[in-house]
Amino acid sequence: MSCGKNHGHSENCVCDAVEQILAEQEAVEDNCPTSCFSNLLSPTTVSGRDTIPFLLFDKKGGLFSSFGNVGGFNDDTQCFESIFFRVEHLKDCCATLSILRPVDVNGDTVSVVHPCDPDFFGLEKTDFCIEVDLTCFCAIQCLSPELVDRVLPARDKKHHG
Repeated sequence: MSCGKNHGHSENCVCDAVEQILAEQEAVEDNCPTSCFSNLLSPTTVSGRDTIPFLLFDKKGGLFSSFGNVGGFNDDTQCFESIFFRVEHLKDCCATLSILRPVDVNGDTVSVVHPCDPDFFGLEKTDFCIEVDLTCFCAIQCLSPELVDRVLPARDKKHHG
């Protein structure tokens, strides 16, 4: 199978991975803890944890990105660019993806075009969606569900002087 060729649904690994992610999210119920084909949401399912964030790569190895709140119509956030997605619906190899909002350690929106961006801390679900043809992608990388609604651990209250 080569990238960009029109294959049936059963021959597209990205389609298969997104289908598995959707099934995991809907079920919300390890050799590789972030494999798209392992159950990332269990056995440590936390109440409200229903998202497996992922990255998509094009045939040249570039990260796919999209934009949320274009025009700033949603008052609580600025326009942002994100490379992080959540699958909402899938039919054949066409998917509705919600754009996950990258946030810094303070919970402020940041535009992130690289997963190792030093300002990136976590993700928030949004209602901003895009429709994609999954046959246009050659790779998918699943990320830890713990990135979604991530909070700082309680800090030691001792003062060091």
